[in-house]
Formats: sequence, structure tokens, C-alpha cells
Amino acid sequence: MSLSSKQRKTLQAVFEDPVRSNVAWADVEKLIGALEAEVSEGRGSRVRVYLGGVRAVFHHPHPQKGTDRGALKSVRRLLVEAGFEPEE
Repeated sequence: MSLSSKQRKTLQAVFEDPVRSNVAWADVEKLIGALEAEVSEGRGSRVRVYLGGVRAVFHHPHPQKGTDRGALKSVRRLLVEAGFEPEE
């Protein structure tokens, strides 16, 4: 797996404390795609993700572009459970 510098920055942003509220959902989707997750659209604004044996469902934020803190915590939990964490 090879992440671009932008994707590595997004990964770092997901794991920052305190949790950020200005990470663009499009960047999170690109990161998840780069990690070779299976992504499918659900009803309404739902996005289903299957990554490393872990399933999660997120709601695409609208009308804003940013990901709220709760969703970012859920993305973080998905990444940790699937074995993906930023390098120190």
C-alpha cells in the first residue's frame, strides 16, 4: 500500500487529538480508497465501508464538506480495528 503525501496528512489528521472538525470528507474517502477498502453507497447519504475484515457505515456529510468530530472518531476506530495507524 502506497499513500500519497496528501493521504498521509489526512491519516495524521484523523488521529490528531483533540479531534479536528475541519477534515474534508472527500479526503477521508480518498484515504479509505487508497487503503483498498470496499466502498458502496447505501440508502440516502450512507456509505458502507469494508476494510481489513471490519465493516462500518458512515453518513456522507451535507451540505458542509467537513467531517464532524463524531464521524472522524468513527473513522479512527475503523482504521485502528483494521490495523491502519499513522507512523510515528
